[in-house]
Amino acid sequence: MSALAESGFEPLARTCKFMLTEEAHHMFVGDTGLSRVVKRTAQLLKQNEDVRELGGIPLDVIQKYINYWFSYSLDLFGGEISSNSADFFAAGLKGRFKEQEQYSDHLAADGVFTLMVVEDGKLAPREVPLRNALNEILRHEYVKDCEKGLARWNKALNDAGLSERLYLPNPRFHRHVGEYAAHSFDLKGNVVSQQEFESHKSDWLPSIEDREYVRSLMQPVTEIGKIANWIAPPTAGVKGKPFEFEYVRL
Repeated sequence: MSALAESGFEPLARTCKFMLTEEAHHMFVGDTGLSRVVKRTAQLLKQNEDVRELGGIPLDVIQKYINYWFSYSLDLFGGEISSNSADFFAAGLKGRFKEQEQYSDHLAADGVFTLMVVEDGKLAPREVPLRNALNEILRHEYVKDCEKGLARWNKALNDAGLSERLYLPNPRFHRHVGEYAAHSFDLKGNVVSQQEFESHKSDWLPSIEDREYVRSLMQPVTEIGKIANWIAPPTAGVKGKPFEFEYVRL
């Protein structure tokens, strides 16, 4: 959407800029919610190494879900090499993230982008016309934004005195669209066989058991001042009210 907010078609650009303001709120809710999950896990880890016994979500399970959703979200940007991205940019329908702020050349007609691709079972660099690599350029900006979120969640672990840290897998990991969809990679982006990937799949991605456990925790807690044990309470309620404030009386 940030790319469309840079569109030369002013009604589209204006609409997307308005929508980005709304989406910022959605991102805030999700980011703070996940921060509270990580914070609660950190608190429980100081009580018991097996947070499952206390109804919490283990860090390794949180990491698996990060691996899963991060890899799928990267697919939404499209293929690394795309004639559609070139056509849309050339037509002025979309731009790069913060096109006006970060770039002086708004034609991108002559530049090239070096992309790592798989050739003969090994990673090798390939030069791609810049316009054809705009999906990948946008994806890089998204990854940098996700890294900021990880830094906030890791702060909760650091504040709790824990050495464990959450991380993003390599963008080549577990991809289903683009250059990497036909190949298998480990968390660091190294090429591995399909057999090796399958042997580690339950270590890298949520297993059926992980999903069932998380689903079992999703029980309503409606008593005022109480909250599920897998998430920390918010630091403050709506308009600074205390967490146990009774907002609605029936």
